[in-house]
Amino acid sequence: MRLRAVGHADPTVRVGPPRGPHPAGDGMARTRRDDDGHGRAGRVLSGLAVAVGCVLFLGGFAWAALLYQPYAVPTDSMEPTIARGDRILAQRVDGDEVRRGDVVVFRDKLWGDVPTVKRVIGVGGDTVVCCDRQGLLTVNGKPVEEPYLHSTGPASPTPFSATVPKDRLFLLGDHRADSLDSRTHLTDAGQGSVPRGAVRARVDATAWPASGWGMIERPASFAALPGGTSRPGPLPLLVGCVCAGAVLILGGAAYGPLSRRPARSREKQEKGGGAT
Repeated sequence: MRLRAVGHADPTVRVGPPRGPHPAGDGMARTRRDDDGHGRAGRVLSGLAVAVGCVLFLGGFAWAALLYQPYAVPTDSMEPTIARGDRILAQRVDGDEVRRGDVVVFRDKLWGDVPTVKRVIGVGGDTVVCCDRQGLLTVNGKPVEEPYLHSTGPASPTPFSATVPKDRLFLLGDHRADSLDSRTHLTDAGQGSVPRGAVRARVDATAWPASGWGMIERPASFAALPGGTSRPGPLPLLVGCVCAGAVLILGGAAYGPLSRRPARSREKQEKGGGAT
């Protein structure tokens, strides 16, 4: 009979590390879980940014399409404010909303029944006269500075005087020497004026060419007259919505893939550097 010594290890028993989860394995699992959490947060933020961007971008375009109408200007009569070939954006408004100094698009049978762009100089009840001793146009006896004119000479190369009937508008081009406007129709009914109902839109900006992009300013000289000037339209707000939407869409679309790169890189390193 073979006896086994007491107190000595059994040579048939192998001693190894305690069984159970490996601490390093736990660390890697926690790292992967953390990476997955960051990745999910990145995807959520990315999707949210794209969704909000789409709302702003498409909403801005849709709102602008409802409020504004583009026009092409084929003449020089509104230079330098609007040049030949410019594309303008005009807000659809009722004729009753128009004020002195506004640039409007109107259509009248006596003017050829085509869309025409001119500046409102007088409204119903006004007496418009040109020119005073300083070469300025006057409205109800008050001289009006017109910094938007094509030339620095008299406000009109030919003198004129007109009293605007009720609910009508007296319209002139900014290039007075090259504009067929209310002065040309002084002998017509209404002394060259057009009804407010003929107005189709009020010009807010020149949109093309890009080098000529800009808002049409309301002349401060008309603000002192009764009724003042009109308020600017919502075009700047709409442009801001579209631009902000585009930035969010591009930024959100780019952030999603970028947020997943670190996790993918760590996964590759773990696979390539694992123990055998």
